[in-house]
Amino acid sequence: MDITSLQNPRVKHIVKLRDNKRQRKQDGLMVVEGYDEIQLALSAGYLPQTLFSAPELVSHPIQGVKAEHITVNRAVFEKISYRENPDGWLAVLPIPSFSLNDLKLSDSPLVIVAESIEKPGNLGAILRTADGAHVDAVLVCDPRVDVWNPNVVRASRGAVFSVPTIECDNSSALEWLKSQKIRILAATPSAEVVYSDSNLREPAALAVGTEDEGLTDFWMSNAELKVRIPMMGRVNSLNVSVSTALIVYEAIRQRSHPQ
Repeated sequence: MDITSLQNPRVKHIVKLRDNKRQRKQDGLMVVEGYDEIQLALSAGYLPQTLFSAPELVSHPIQGVKAEHITVNRAVFEKISYRENPDGWLAVLPIPSFSLNDLKLSDSPLVIVAESIEKPGNLGAILRTADGAHVDAVLVCDPRVDVWNPNVVRASRGAVFSVPTIECDNSSALEWLKSQKIRILAATPSAEVVYSDSNLREPAALAVGTEDEGLTDFWMSNAELKVRIPMMGRVNSLNVSVSTALIVYEAIRQRSHPQ
């Protein structure tokens, strides 16, 4: 066993990376826990700097990875873990570096613009939808939670590695979308057009905002089209990740059928 002390400097550093956005940004490193999430990162071409495992907890081996591999006891792993029932695998990876100019788009791109999403679970769920629908990119604009927060990685089930995901400001995102001739759709309960009645076959960027405040005036004023999801109950909107999934999959449905 390589590490058995809770006071080991490596253990303390992982805890800082896990809990502190500033530490992640300073070191350019992130923490990824879980066999499935690590395997998805590996399949997407991301190599860990260090792999940590607790033999007492591991049920599936991770093999063929050219990285430092450190074994720890159960107590140490529970110290660095951020899950209730850890499976014994945790990796430290360099934070992926993308820019808008690095994006390679399909012939009719579909992009998600997530503005100021504040809950890791919501952002993670949006990324899972993006992976499932094979969208071209997710632009996380003016974020309140950083993409590389371990809880975002967990909620995305590792989809953060399979979908090109870029943190940027609103203005940069808008300038890039215009340069690519991508139409902007704003999802808002105040829209007159129902999302399923709109033409989503053309290149499009779906802009979604916070659940409490929705999109800011920036995206509302720059959107070519505003769409809504019909609400027949007493609440006026759905969870932002659910709304995103409905509209994105409507775009996929339309694009898979002749007009």
